[in-house]
Amino acid sequence: MFTVVGLGNPGTKYETTRHNIGYLVVDEILARVGTTLSQHKQSNTRAASLRLGVAPGMPGSQVIVGLSNSYMNESGGPIKALMSYFHGEVENLIVIHDELDLPFGTLKLKRGGGEGGHNGLKSISRSLGDKNYIRLRFGVGRPPGRQDPADFVLSSFSNAEWKELPFLISQAADVVEDVLVNGLETATMRLHTK
Repeated sequence: MFTVVGLGNPGTKYETTRHNIGYLVVDEILARVGTTLSQHKQSNTRAASLRLGVAPGMPGSQVIVGLSNSYMNESGGPIKALMSYFHGEVENLIVIHDELDLPFGTLKLKRGGGEGGHNGLKSISRSLGDKNYIRLRFGVGRPPGRQDPADFVLSSFSNAEWKELPFLISQAADVVEDVLVNGLETATMRLHTK
């Protein structure tokens, strides 16, 4: 069983910010199967159990999809609690997050590695005691001029970016389903050779 989580910050203040791209991709995944998240009090998350990556003649993969109710920098504890409750394994955790070091709209998959200064990933790695989870990195680009990176990721996408986002978010959801159906290696090769 896989666990898929999107990183972001709760509340309407952050809904349209670059830092919340993980939440937006999870929203797309949920829309595809016509479901919503419910409060999961045991883990301080909102979560749903569903089947994703359904192929003709196949039932799809059982997946727990979730969002932490905590701010991103403290999301590791709730995500660990969600995984513990559903007996999830670190190797089968997919974390969707914003990535400053990739141009806007670029998607990259990887397993493990460093957190690159991303406090949400640091919180997850620290709470799990393990970095060997899958990351779907969604490029938001570098801040213009001398703008502080923290201010940049907490700002809204530009009008031009908003026009492209629906396609890019759909593509990110496709990548998650590809991992579930075909495995990380195949999904990575397909994504990185486009």
